Amino acid sequence: MKTRALTRTLGVAAVALVALAPMASAHVTVNPGEVEKGSFARLTFRVPNERDDAGTTTLEVNLPEDQAFPFVSIKPLQGWTATTDMKTLDEPIDAFGEQVTEVVSKITWTGGVINPGEFQEFDVSIGRMPEDVDSISFPSIQTYSSGEIVRWIDPVVEGEEEPEHPVPTLTLIDPVPAGEAAAPAGTENGNEDAATVDVGDIPSQDD
Repeated sequence: MKTRALTRTLGVAAVALVALAPMASAHVTVNPGEVEKGSFARLTFRVPNERDDAGTTTLEVNLPEDQAFPFVSIKPLQGWTATTDMKTLDEPIDAFGEQVTEVVSKITWTGGVINPGEFQEFDVSIGRMPEDVDSISFPSIQTYSSGEIVRWIDPVVEGEEEPEHPVPTLTLIDPVPAGEAAAPAGTENGNEDAATVDVGDIPSQDD
């Protein structure tokens, strides 16, 4: 009887661990996890729903305050509406011969819902990546239908325990020298579609 009771207890504990495991790792992330410095990239913000009694109804993604991206394009997503906030630069930046004075500072998706047990992916084409830093972060805010707001803004420090709400962070790597083989971009984290894109894929700001 004691053996049977112990087996039953262990079984319940195992089920509980399985149920909790996905929740512990379900963070808002940017994929792929790394792209080349100076590149144009297609980034996917993956948003899981961590609640069992409410749906995610809004996602806000803030672009790094200390970086300016003259090219930002948002892939349409059925059921969702994307809007952008702009910021005026202290000094214009050159974008293929055009002087740009205003760039996107935040993207907000609304109108849809991510139900319990589901996730959604939001795609953005962005460039160019900076060449003088090794990573950039995208502070994000997730809002639920219950009114709860989760801020994914905690910095991740190497060598320290991961914070409860880590900020989505993109690692920037040095470009692969010509002639050297490189792993296909966008295969990290199971996202085969997100990859560095060619300059020709970036629409002009007039489009």
